[in-house]
Amino acid sequence: MCRILKARNGMPYNLVNHPMSKEKYHPIPARDPVSGGELFISELANEDSGITIRGRFEVPRYARLDSEQQRFLETFLRCRGMLNSVERELKLSYPTVRARLDTLLEALDLTPTKEEIGKKDKSAEKKRKVLDQLEKGEITAEEAKVKLGVLK
Repeated sequence: MCRILKARNGMPYNLVNHPMSKEKYHPIPARDPVSGGELFISELANEDSGITIRGRFEVPRYARLDSEQQRFLETFLRCRGMLNSVERELKLSYPTVRARLDTLLEALDLTPTKEEIGKKDKSAEKKRKVLDQLEKGEITAEEAKVKLGVLK
């Protein structure tokens, strides 16, 4: 929401764009600080046109991220999605970076691309086939371990 204030001369000015202002907009809170419930945006305004729009507007999904998740997302984007660069930038291990990325995807209600899901599905299908062969006695336990990559 763009808040319009009146200067001493009665002219409106924007807190963010006013050259003499030291104040900035507050970040949108992710949750109601009292009840913990979801919030919505009820008013949008533009100082230049003087228009105000009232209604029930959804808080953008990216605004619902906590500060750590926002920082991670910004770092991820600056590193152009290269997890090894994110590792170096944040001084974290690869598994930690991967876990934070998974948590971020979950917070944004996003699922990995079909390629990655497809790989997991194929891997799970391969494991099921090997376990079925083992159960039927078609292969030994040692052969199953080799096929599953447990032994090389």
